[in-house]
Amino acid sequence: MDKFRCGYVAIVGRPNVGKSTLTNRIVGQKVSITTHKPQTTRHRVHGIKTTESSQMIVVDTPGLHDNVKKELNRLMNRAASSALSDVDVILFLVDGTEWKDEDQFVLSRVRNSGIPFIIVVNKTDKIKDKTELLPHLQHLSEEAEHDRIIPVSARQGDNIEELEILIEKYLPEGEPVYGEEHITDRSMRFHAAELIREKLMRRLGQELPYSVAVEIENFSEEKGKMNIGAVIWVERAGQKGIVIGKEGHLLKEIGTKARIDMEAMFDSKVYLQLWVKVKEGWSENERLLRNLGLGDTGSDAI
Repeated sequence: MDKFRCGYVAIVGRPNVGKSTLTNRIVGQKVSITTHKPQTTRHRVHGIKTTESSQMIVVDTPGLHDNVKKELNRLMNRAASSALSDVDVILFLVDGTEWKDEDQFVLSRVRNSGIPFIIVVNKTDKIKDKTELLPHLQHLSEEAEHDRIIPVSARQGDNIEELEILIEKYLPEGEPVYGEEHITDRSMRFHAAELIREKLMRRLGQELPYSVAVEIENFSEEKGKMNIGAVIWVERAGQKGIVIGKEGHLLKEIGTKARIDMEAMFDSKVYLQLWVKVKEGWSENERLLRNLGLGDTGSDAI
């Protein structure tokens, strides 16, 4: 009988290639928020999948990019780069038949890490002409000087089982790090903030996709109900009105959608209160960013 395997799998790629969607698909539950906007992921998040033969600790990372302008972006890059060490295999994720300068940038970082990697071609469900896929896979093989390439659709689940079989071969033999019941290393408090931010980005993606942050000020449980109070930070006074919306309707909508997701994730009734406050220049201030838990590389599991 084969021995149990356990190890770390980092998913890296440029922004908006589907890293969080792939993490959620492998884990089988939502552990990372997703939107259509690049750079939605700001933290390293571990998703945990345990089977009879292995435990995969999947490290979802912010998108790696070389055009770093703000302190927030630098911290996100640092969080993603730190995932390229202390893992057993890297999934280098690319988007369909696209190959951009940022992909080349990520490839160079992956190569320099010295860690085995698999090239994962995502979003194959969006490729209308499937005859374009084979020459693209050949191009990737030549560009990366690499033959471990697998096409998938994280959204549809296509070829995910085959990918997991390949990943498992890279994991070392060893006992599981987490219990079978764990699906993430992050706390409920962390996920509450992320779910609120997800609803903000989806609803306000055009107006201020990256100018908001969420801080949980109160997180308690009483009589089978969770009481959560959160502050939505914006950078300018004018943005506060945008988030609140006319007569508070938009903030109420965001709160309702976030609460519904929290109740599903936490399996509990949730009473959620939201406030919007201004903190000028938060995305440029490293101390403020760290106070908000942004750009961190560690677990906050409880």
